[in-house]
Amino acid sequence: MKRQFRSMCLITQNVRKLYDFYQNVLQVQTEASDTFVAFEPVGVPLTLYHLEGMEQMAPGSMQGAGSGNVVIEFEVEDVDEEYAHLLAMDVPIVKPPTTQPWGLRSVWFRDPDDNIVNFFAAVESAD
Repeated sequence: MKRQFRSMCLITQNVRKLYDFYQNVLQVQTEASDTFVAFEPVGVPLTLYHLEGMEQMAPGSMQGAGSGNVVIEFEVEDVDEEYAHLLAMDVPIVKPPTTQPWGLRSVWFRDPDDNIVNFFAAVESAD
């Protein structure tokens, strides 16, 4: 049985706000509506979908669902360069750039729905 992870969709009450955020953070241009956005050129597609649209497709599916319960991870070329970009945007930082003993450097921050986003890169040595 074949199974491949192909996409991630964030359900939100404000697609436009998340679209603006991810467009700026990822520096990717894409078409958007008030109910759906797909950021396809970032590896696995990241999509945003309005809460009401989800409820119309599957009534009751969002009952008890929260936000801010996922970590979205992107491999980047330079964590410190991305960190400077995030600071310039006044993005809430959860964990400043840190190098882990296993050779990954990362910065964690929050999107407008309180999901944690991790930008990481492989590095040769720890801090």
